[in-house]
Amino acid sequence: MNLENIHNIYFVGIGGIGMSAIARYFGANRKQVAGYDKTPSQITIDLESLGVDIHFEDALKNIPISFLNKDKTLVVYTPAVPSNHVELNYFLNNDFTVLKRSEVLGKITETTLCLAVAGTHGKTTTSSILGHIMHQKKATSFLGGIAENYNSNLILGEDKISVVEADEFDRSFLKLSPNIACVTSMDADHLDIYGDSDALNESFIEFANKVTDTLIVAKGLPLQGLTYAVNEDADYRAFNIKIESGKYVFDVQTPSETIKNIEFHLPGKHNVMNALAALAMADVYGVSLEDIKQSLSTFKGVKRRFSYKIKTNDFVLIDDYAHHPTEINAVENSVREMYPNEKVAIVFQPHLFTRTRDFIDDFALALSKFDEILLLDIYPAREKPIIGVNSKWLLEKVLHKNKKLTQKNNLVKDIKNSSAKIVVMLGAGDIGVMINEVTEQLLKFKKNED
Repeated sequence: MNLENIHNIYFVGIGGIGMSAIARYFGANRKQVAGYDKTPSQITIDLESLGVDIHFEDALKNIPISFLNKDKTLVVYTPAVPSNHVELNYFLNNDFTVLKRSEVLGKITETTLCLAVAGTHGKTTTSSILGHIMHQKKATSFLGGIAENYNSNLILGEDKISVVEADEFDRSFLKLSPNIACVTSMDADHLDIYGDSDALNESFIEFANKVTDTLIVAKGLPLQGLTYAVNEDADYRAFNIKIESGKYVFDVQTPSETIKNIEFHLPGKHNVMNALAALAMADVYGVSLEDIKQSLSTFKGVKRRFSYKIKTNDFVLIDDYAHHPTEINAVENSVREMYPNEKVAIVFQPHLFTRTRDFIDDFALALSKFDEILLLDIYPAREKPIIGVNSKWLLEKVLHKNKKLTQKNNLVKDIKNSSAKIVVMLGAGDIGVMINEVTEQLLKFKKNED
């Protein structure tokens, strides 16, 4: 398939974070872009403002007529779309060129020097930091989150260098052709796809074997490559870590030199690891350490990654995408580091029945580390309910007296009734939309109080 010959790109599931980055890319390259998504969101609103035709009802009548020309149209879909989707089945049954998002990303990047970031945690932040560093080299970066510096999940550059988030879900990252890559973590996840952690590990090994130039791995992972670590011996080592005026300051030893007093504003030691991984990749590519240092000091973060929604002297509300026990632990560690003497409440929306079932004890342990727990119903996403797998079961396993189930319509009241000064709202479902309304209502309540 030659993308040059394609005039129209139609996306089934255009509002997805990975899908929308590719939609933005094609729009910027003067292709006609349209698509379907289940519900409106900020992402679809932003795409529509760029001239993308989007509808929210799965019906053939809504597809623009020009996109029904099979010789000029490429159809891109996400595996999250159900198998009975009317529009997708029409395209599949009528000889259109239909590709998964990962295959299209592979096609876009196969003629570039590709820097790929893989891992079950940390890849969105790491790839966003790397994209920010590589922007000076005119790289085009496809991200799995909205980078605050660019207010976009696409950092547009030229077509010689690409930075991509290499997603292990559905083995998508095996469609890429990485020249330089890193693996941040290999914790068990997506067991609904892989079955067990051994199959997941084999997939990461297969990805590592595709890397043509240099592989960089977090120290301790069962892969061969340059290693990186914080306060441990490794090829890339961060040390002398201090917190000054609300930011990290640290030194880095590379295989050939040392750079001192790097400033980085994202909280949490796990983010120092993410910054170190991005530094290592950019260094291997050939960006000077002074330029990398400058970029790290100006990186503002990724939306829904420890994002402050309210930050006053007497109340703090933090939004984060964390939806796996390891990620919840990382958020808890960050909060305790930033606010060591404050009471912290968590509002958590579990994501997927299978993930909740597979990691039930780990979720219970992670949640119990907070001072107060408010638990929402499981967000099903692409799944059907599993008998017995629900938030009530999870809450029963949390060994904590200050815990309760809550509903969306009671959430603001429950937060107001909490004595916690710090509230973190975590999850990968519609809690990311919900928090905007919660923020608005809490600010209104605070204003009336004053």
